[in-house]
Amino acid sequence: MIQRYRIHLLVGFFGGALGFSLGMIGFGDFGELNRMFTFQDLRMFFTFAGGVALAGAGFLLFTKDRPKGAPIHRGVVPGAVLFGAGWAISGGCPSIPIVQLGTGYLPAAVTMVGIGVGMRGYRVMNARYFHFDSGACSV
Repeated sequence: MIQRYRIHLLVGFFGGALGFSLGMIGFGDFGELNRMFTFQDLRMFFTFAGGVALAGAGFLLFTKDRPKGAPIHRGVVPGAVLFGAGWAISGGCPSIPIVQLGTGYLPAAVTMVGIGVGMRGYRVMNARYFHFDSGACSV
């Protein structure tokens, strides 16, 4: 139980550091995100790509159970399209609105409400109609 709290504190610390860094370099700015999505400025795109590569390398090096590949169910593609559309419209993936709120950009609260509604909607729709196996990624 104590180990679990230590992990949460560690993740919270690094998440806060990441959020602070994202806010300080301007990645919480809607204009910056818009320039990335319209391919006017690839700085943020390459930063995200580098972050994904670094995280992937970290998972390969530091996890005991290496992923063997998970089956992709039919909800992945529509979910990815909805996620990308919401990101482009709102100017933030689930972490960026928190950064925006921290920097005083209050319209990000609408995005946070939308994230909550979307998560709740997924739970209801999946339980009632789709029955996708979320595996370790259940929300």
